Amino acid sequence: MGKKKSKPKKGKKPTKNKKTSKKYSKYKIIGDKITREKTCPRCGPGIFLMNSQGRVYCGKCHYSEFESKKENKEDKKEEIK
Repeated sequence: MGKKKSKPKKGKKPTKNKKTSKKYSKYKIIGDKITREKTCPRCGPGIFLMNSQGRVYCGKCHYSEFESKKENKEDKKEEIK
C-alpha cells in the first residue's frame, strides 16, 4: 500500500510579511524634549504631513500647503553666505 497524496487545501493563503511603520522617523529628540514634525491642521495631531518638493501634504484629507518661490530663493542665498 502506497502513501496517499494530499491535495493542497483551498481557501488558505500564504502569510505575507508587512513592512514596519516608520512613525519613529517623524519624532526628533532635542535635549530632554521630544518634538514632532508638522501635523495636519484638519485631521489633528495624530496625522503627519508629507514633505515633498516645496509642499507639505496630508494623505488622509488631501490638505496641502505650498512654500513660495521667494522663500526658497532667500533660504538658498542664506545658505551660500
